[in-house]
Amino acid sequence: MYDLKGRGVLLTGASSGIGRALALELARRGVRLALVARREQLLEELAEEVVKLGSERPRVLVADLSVRGAAADVARRALTALEQIDVLVNNAGGGVGGSQWTVGDRDEAREAFEVNVWSPLALTAAIVPGMLERGSGTVVNVTSLAKVMTWAGMGHYAATKAAISVATETLQLELGGSGVRVLEVLPGPVDTAVQAESRLAPGFAELTARTPMGDAAVLARMIARALENGRARIIYPRLLAATYHLPGLARTITRRHARRLGQDGSLRENPMVVRTGSHGDPLSIEARRQWEQEQSKRQS
Repeated sequence: MYDLKGRGVLLTGASSGIGRALALELARRGVRLALVARREQLLEELAEEVVKLGSERPRVLVADLSVRGAAADVARRALTALEQIDVLVNNAGGGVGGSQWTVGDRDEAREAFEVNVWSPLALTAAIVPGMLERGSGTVVNVTSLAKVMTWAGMGHYAATKAAISVATETLQLELGGSGVRVLEVLPGPVDTAVQAESRLAPGFAELTARTPMGDAAVLARMIARALENGRARIIYPRLLAATYHLPGLARTITRRHARRLGQDGSLRENPMVVRTGSHGDPLSIEARRQWEQEQSKRQS
């Protein structure tokens, strides 16, 4: 059993969704947190919540991980703040929606790869050597079931998640026997603002209508327990584990649905490019705002 109390944890993408829920869950276990995101106000508010839980006030590190070099700077600041990083959680994510031929290699696409692939790899490069010297530590990479079950209009996002997932599996092989562990977290649909953006893709809402929707707080507890128990992989919601183990079945379902979508020309006639995340374009930001409003109403 790995005791998290007093451990230094660097958590990216901490201002909302899974990251925010995980920050609170880890705080309950007494970790020392360095929180990374773009939105300083939300990070400061989260830091105050952590203090109210009786934990040490987190270090707030404002950064835009879609910018090359930002991750290495975050690592330097986090090591200065915490002195030692025992757990690295690469949770920050972003994406771009649109057809392959519309998005191409636009800046929005390159930013998605920077956030989802290059920044986690840069943080790994900066922090894992210290873990190896100590013979202990854990790298947590939040990937996605999109690696095995992509959707029309989400190709770039799925490609980034497939890339970091393969890198994660490779890291597990490279660190075997070193004392440094690797945990891959593969979420399916989780009830966060990302769902609002995903539904901008033609046909996605219909595809996921019968898919179980996960809860960020539940997933956060699962991640914390996996850190304590030394697990290597989490798939959530659990009912979607079959899509990971039987990807051919999942792809058959999406192909059938995509054929129906293609017959009405929904994607071919849609020149939309959507930049997602908290730094997204007006369409994406409005979708997130509406989602968060609906969430507030349900919780009140």
